[in-house]
Amino acid sequence: MPAAKAPATVKDTGKPARPATDPAGPTGRLATWVAKTTLDDVPASVRDRAKHLVLDGIGCALVGAQLPWSRIGVEGVTALDDAGDAVLVGWGGRATSATSAAMVNSSFIQGFELDDYHPLAPLHSNSLVLPAMLAAAPRVGRVSGESFLLGAILGYETGPRVGQALGGLDMLSRGWHSGVVFGTISAAAAAGTLYGLDAAGFEDAFGMAATQSCGLMSAMYESMVKRMQHGFASRNGLTAAALAAAGYVGIKRVFERHYGGWLAVFGECHRTYPEEIYAGLSTLWETERIAVKAYACMGLLHAAVDAALELRPKVDVSQIQRIDIDMGSAAYSHGGWQAERPLQVIGAQMNVAYAVAVALLDGDVLVDQFTQDRINRDDVWALIDRTVTHHERAYDNLPIDERLTTQVRLTFKDGSTRAAKVVHPRGTGDRNLTNAEIRDKYAKLTHRIIAADRQAAIEKAVLGIDTVDDIAQLTALLTPAVHSPLG
Repeated sequence: MPAAKAPATVKDTGKPARPATDPAGPTGRLATWVAKTTLDDVPASVRDRAKHLVLDGIGCALVGAQLPWSRIGVEGVTALDDAGDAVLVGWGGRATSATSAAMVNSSFIQGFELDDYHPLAPLHSNSLVLPAMLAAAPRVGRVSGESFLLGAILGYETGPRVGQALGGLDMLSRGWHSGVVFGTISAAAAAGTLYGLDAAGFEDAFGMAATQSCGLMSAMYESMVKRMQHGFASRNGLTAAALAAAGYVGIKRVFERHYGGWLAVFGECHRTYPEEIYAGLSTLWETERIAVKAYACMGLLHAAVDAALELRPKVDVSQIQRIDIDMGSAAYSHGGWQAERPLQVIGAQMNVAYAVAVALLDGDVLVDQFTQDRINRDDVWALIDRTVTHHERAYDNLPIDERLTTQVRLTFKDGSTRAAKVVHPRGTGDRNLTNAEIRDKYAKLTHRIIAADRQAAIEKAVLGIDTVDDIAQLTALLTPAVHSPLG
């Protein structure tokens, strides 16, 4: 297979490649690796997994495109920014500027909490890298499927690494929307690949992306903006890559600067781990650790959902007197809050008591469990009102890949108890969804919203993306209007 990562195939500047300011530092090591890596350097299993991750992200975008809050978002953004030719997924040719399209398409992928997440450094990779690249592609000329796949992989690799350098889950505990903080740099890596940046260019892009990091986790309670916050990061990373491609100079050595550097500022006097930015490059592939969701709720709730589903066949739900849920710091801070009526869809998807209640009652936690009608039913609230969440500090001291550990303990009216503890929720660790399960998820998510022939054509194009001459062929399949999954 020919190398897909060469400026001559994407943007031939005719100029020699420039090195990073300090190739031995954290910023320089990452920028150098991203600039020199080709698709041939990526193991076949990682390339195959990446294709399936892209398929999952596209499926989520199609599901999210016509949700009620997505429609409001499109109307609001295009009323402000209606001049452009960047198309929106599932909107039949509706267009806006490249930066706004990246933001809005990202909000579709995040639209129903069905998209991927990283269990150690929480971010939603597809909502960062795919919209940025889809918006960048028409601006850089013909982009091959190989280049698009490589850009996705480099974005998948970058986000978790910089996230782990900030302590990963710790950022959620402190109230940051972690993926939006990490995600600007992930999007810059992906879009910068299509722009053909050299190491110095990636260093500039990372510096400009890092200065745009943001995100408050209080967005999770009732706001629609939680759906769009990764879109802010995708837009900002795209902007950073485009500026770097034009020669605009960004912050140099942005990760390691002592005054005003990314780790120094967002670390907030906590310990940071700059070595995680370059640890295991080309040997440990974060792409393979990205979790594909089996449930339509925040990823840190999935262990509780698994525990509830494990208990469900063994109990009479009508006899439950009390539910106790033990969680680590990040999961407790993010999802252990007390739910109150009226609860909005976004709040339900972020709340562990709600997720456990519908898992026990319905045996699933997918689209049907998050309609406004289901959220407001008394059977759900009877269980929520009997639920007590606890921060189990011992879980915070577990190995980093076990800190999603959650226990659900049921107490019954006769005084008896049953409990289930889950260390690795479905979709993570050795319980990752298989590629076949990802294809099944895509099929189930999209069968009601697009025609079967289009569904099959998208799957074929994505899983064979390294044979596609021009990514515009895939974009053409994504553009026609879709139905809402909510009817």
